Amino acid sequence: MKKILFILFLALGQISIAQNNATVKGILTDKEAGNEPLPFANVIIKGTTIGSTTDFDGKYSLKVPAGSHVIVFSFLGYKSIEKPFAIKAGETITINQLMSAEEGVALDQVVVKTTTSREKESALLLQQKKAVTIDQKIGQQELIKKGVSDAATALTKTTGISKQQGSGSVFVRGLGDRYNTTTLNGLPLPSNNPTNKNIDLGIFSTDIIEFISIDKTFNTKNYGDFSGANIDISSKKYKGQGFLEIGFGSAVNSEAISQNTFYLNDGPNYTGFYDVGIPNFPLNNYNFGTSWDREEANTPINLSLSIKGGDSYELGEDTKLSFFGVASFNNDYNFREGVNRGSVNTGAVARRDYDYTSYIYQTNFTAMGNILLKHKSNEFRYNALMINTTNQTQEEYFGSVDIFDYAPNGGAFVQRALFERTSLFVHQLLGDHKINENIEVNWGGAYNFVANDIPNRRQVILTPDDWNVPNGPKSFKETLNQSDNHRFFQDLEEEELAANASVSYKFDKNEDEDYLGKVTLGYNGRFKNVDFNATQFNFAIRNRGSSAVPQPLINDIYNLDSYFNQANFNAGLFDIRTFRGGLGTSIDVLRPQSYGGDQTIHAGFVNGEYKFSEKFTAVVGIRFEQINQSLSFDTSLQQGSSELDQLEILPSISLKYELDEKNNLKFAASKTYTLPQFKERAPFQYDETPTLTTLGNPALYTSTNYNLDFKWDFFPKSDEIISVGLFGRFINDPINKITINSASNDVSWVNSGDLATAYGIELEARKNIIESEVETEENTLKTKLSVGLNISYLQTNQDLDANKVFTETTAAGFPLSVDFSFAESSLTGASDLLLNADISFLKEFKKDKSIQSTVAFNYFSDRIFALATELGRGDIVDSGIPTLDFIFKYNANKNIGLGLKVNNILNPTVKRTQEVQDVLVTSFNLGVDFNLSLSYNF
Repeated sequence: MKKILFILFLALGQISIAQNNATVKGILTDKEAGNEPLPFANVIIKGTTIGSTTDFDGKYSLKVPAGSHVIVFSFLGYKSIEKPFAIKAGETITINQLMSAEEGVALDQVVVKTTTSREKESALLLQQKKAVTIDQKIGQQELIKKGVSDAATALTKTTGISKQQGSGSVFVRGLGDRYNTTTLNGLPLPSNNPTNKNIDLGIFSTDIIEFISIDKTFNTKNYGDFSGANIDISSKKYKGQGFLEIGFGSAVNSEAISQNTFYLNDGPNYTGFYDVGIPNFPLNNYNFGTSWDREEANTPINLSLSIKGGDSYELGEDTKLSFFGVASFNNDYNFREGVNRGSVNTGAVARRDYDYTSYIYQTNFTAMGNILLKHKSNEFRYNALMINTTNQTQEEYFGSVDIFDYAPNGGAFVQRALFERTSLFVHQLLGDHKINENIEVNWGGAYNFVANDIPNRRQVILTPDDWNVPNGPKSFKETLNQSDNHRFFQDLEEEELAANASVSYKFDKNEDEDYLGKVTLGYNGRFKNVDFNATQFNFAIRNRGSSAVPQPLINDIYNLDSYFNQANFNAGLFDIRTFRGGLGTSIDVLRPQSYGGDQTIHAGFVNGEYKFSEKFTAVVGIRFEQINQSLSFDTSLQQGSSELDQLEILPSISLKYELDEKNNLKFAASKTYTLPQFKERAPFQYDETPTLTTLGNPALYTSTNYNLDFKWDFFPKSDEIISVGLFGRFINDPINKITINSASNDVSWVNSGDLATAYGIELEARKNIIESEVETEENTLKTKLSVGLNISYLQTNQDLDANKVFTETTAAGFPLSVDFSFAESSLTGASDLLLNADISFLKEFKKDKSIQSTVAFNYFSDRIFALATELGRGDIVDSGIPTLDFIFKYNANKNIGLGLKVNNILNPTVKRTQEVQDVLVTSFNLGVDFNLSLSYNF
């Protein structure tokens, strides 16, 4: 009985205390970081032990007894603020506070924390939580944890995104390159490939990236040529104390290192800074300076070098200057071996049927520097970026050039040497100005230049001297086309000026001094010029008619210089011609095939945001774009011009409802468009590979897109999330790559039908399984085991209309005939299922000593590479691929870091199959990559 009375007494005492308690809460914001929430600041009641720290949203909440108190706000390097207040029992009051720097105190330490936080998963999740639009971000911290080395791979670690094999092009929710846009610091980037709309994201080293933002819903500040995502790369900027870091790495690929000898082209150098022009008088003499034959290369061991550093300076009480720079070089050896087949008919016979090997060598040199000047509420940034990438391949094919007409029994040998170089230069100047607490002005300008060169691509085709004896001696006697043996020179240059400007006005303060509304007016402009030139020198073999010349046998297929030389040219074994003819045919015989044009976009937008209640916020906007794309072309197929000129009116709406502090519901709807690219509209015939030739279609026109999204986000902690998203895309007049009816089964681009749809569901989860902290005199040491998972399931469909294609292309004077195998199909490049999973472990031993390891898994299901044409023939489909990576990083001290990465541990076979006929079109293994790295921070 005494125990019961004692318990009742305690309970009554607790109730009495609770009734006497009150609550004080609020949000601390950081003046030095643009009034963003200030996490980890101290909040205490003066003279008591009652206190706490703000969470990642800058929020605090304290239980205090009724009466008069003084609350104290403090943060390292900032002015401490004391505020008296009185509170009644049971009452809840709100005290918000703007924190600013202590006068005369250097903010290096504080600013470093703020800057670094933009790279952290928790900081980016906070931005995702606050945003009204539906987007995702991946920052430097997560990139390092998952062992990502480039932007394209980084994107595949986020929900609903996969990468096209062998390129830096990505698919977002099943929508490929043409449906996405790429920007750097909010300003557009040019493409490095004439076929693609976007730059190859694989060339962007993560050394220059602070974070990548993926906007999956349309925002009126972005260009309307969009339906998949706007991918914005935010370049690193630095605000902390000076540092200098040097890194070194070495890697091998299991497929490449297994070769006894590695072969590459004659000519290109190790660094990739190589170019060669057309020789003088190329039709009069044989004066090409590089060999046709393969050249033994260095041992295929990859190397990487990097140096980066930054510093900041106080130029006065209100002015700060900082700079950051990075330069890096890396190379990559790869080897592929398998089958390569083309033009598979309904009887499951491949007209072109090869076994092939491919030796690949790639380089990437990147240099970036930026300067940041901040004076009071004004910020100016200058960014300069230079990237030089190369791709060199030495390819060899053995088999049948055409199983019906050309070496039908096999024994043919095709050798193809390709070197491609892309140089990108970007200059950006940006400004942010807070005129007062209501008005903010943002502007930016960019000059971009990209040059894509293919200097001296070489191809030869040898066949058995007697086609009935495939393993017998070979010669050039049997040649169907003069272009079978050629040297090809291509130059693409693209210049672009871009400008952004916007002004925002905040209005309607509430009782907490927060603005409820904001209106933004803005302008975007793009002014692009494209110039493409290509000349191919065909080595026409004299083996027929009145000009027939006895052709010698080729005893060594790897000594083709013994045939293509000045002596045999003088002897009349072959002529050198362009597509315009040979020597004496025309005064314009050396005039290159060309296309070029201008693209001008002027856009204005207005965007309104209003918080109607504590829970509900809406953003409504409209964008107007005047688009002009003029194109002229002079090729072997056609001469002429074409123009697109249209006005697009693009509305959008985004809604956000906060169920509580941890749960958000979001909805978005918009209208956008898809613009065809210059090469897709230029009637130029390009040999992508010995089994694939593409040509443009001047009748191609813009698609119209309607986009819907719905999403639920749950944030259990600052670095945890569970979310579910639903989306739908409706595309009028979709553009697809298809095979046209021709003897060579050329590939082109057409508006293939009236409607395409894509809809699906996305799931994302990040959770900490183990999380502990140990306090020491120097630091708080963490131990964390976390898991991440994102899954995307989607369905796509489009109707296919061969009559529509023929009617529209005929009306434009460039008739194309197709026979679709089916009346409808999935979208090309769309996988039904995308999955990413990772598990990470972090252990801190002391302040600068830690280990971190991650196991990451990625999978995409089967996806269509090319639509089926010809009744009864199947789609060409890329098989699904699982990828498993292991990453380990050890920080020995504040200076030394060691890393180990093992990528593609499972090494699955990459397969491309023609369905229905069930013919393997392409197969190879990528190999396992082993990478060791060392960094030293001065």
